[in-house]
Parts: sequence; structure tokens; C-alpha cells
Amino acid sequence: MSSDAENVVLIVEDEPLILMLLSDYLSGEGYRVLQAENGEQAFEILATKPHLDLMITDYRLPGGVSGVMIAEPAVKLRPELKVIFISGYPAEIVDCGSPITRKAPILAKPFTMETLHLQIQTLLN
Repeated sequence: MSSDAENVVLIVEDEPLILMLLSDYLSGEGYRVLQAENGEQAFEILATKPHLDLMITDYRLPGGVSGVMIAEPAVKLRPELKVIFISGYPAEIVDCGSPITRKAPILAKPFTMETLHLQIQTLLN
């Protein structure tokens, strides 16, 4: 598969085990995976990588930055970017009132890899 054919996914997750599991799973499914452990790393990737198809982001991140705070400017810069929020506290995402949360899927932790994969396929097809 050429790199042009791969879907590029940015995962923003501060829990190392979850980040590794998601990365390993998505890599095995043929996605090119980029990883960020916090908002600073996520913004750096968003600023330097010309092509991203999907961002999967936790809501609660270190340093007072939420997944919504990353996703809103990212989608403004890249309207074609798809977003999936993941959280152990999904109601917080809905309650934050951001317009992006009305469009982006929210997966409550724990979720199955099959659920995640179906959501990704729906967004990217």
C-alpha cells in the first residue's frame, strides 16, 4: 500500500497503555498512526503534518487542555478532518457546549475496538 492510500490518524491520549493499545490496533488495521500525549504535542503535529484524516482525542488531558480545545481549531484549519472523542466522562464533552461535539462521535471508555473501528469506517467512507 502506498503512503498516499493510507488514512492518517492522530491519537491524543495521555494514558500510555490506552495510547499504545489504540496505536497498535489501528496500525494493524492499516492506518498510519501519529501519537500525542498532550495538547502541546497534538498542536505541534497539527502544525507540521500536512495530511490528517482523523483525530481521536481524549477529553481530559494534562495541562488544562481538553480534547475539544484541540479539535475546534484543528477543524477550522482542516475542515475535512474527522474527530472522535473518547472519555471516561462522556457527559462532560456534551456539557461543554461546543458545536463540534454535536457532530463528532463520542465513545465512552471502556469501548471495544470493534466499536471504534465501525465509527472510523463510518466517518472515513
